[in-house]
Amino acid sequence: MRLDKFLKVSRLIKRRTLAKEVAGQGRIIVNGSPAKASTVLTVGDELVIQFAQKVLTLEVTSLKDTTKKGEAENLYKVINEEKVN
Repeated sequence: MRLDKFLKVSRLIKRRTLAKEVAGQGRIIVNGSPAKASTVLTVGDELVIQFAQKVLTLEVTSLKDTTKKGEAENLYKVINEEKVN
């Protein structure tokens, strides 16, 4: 599954276009290297996403094309969450 679609389906980022923009700015790292929106994810990949106020490190645990709001958190496991000042 593409990175931008995963971020939208998992509800980490609300819109796919916004996910593409964040990836284009180099604020997403997959398995230690900067990722593009078209990067293909697999189960077990580690993502580091830099938001405005925090850096989120997570592991992909499942890939689904669609999910309900309550099930979206089951697609990933948060490893670390740091606040950025």
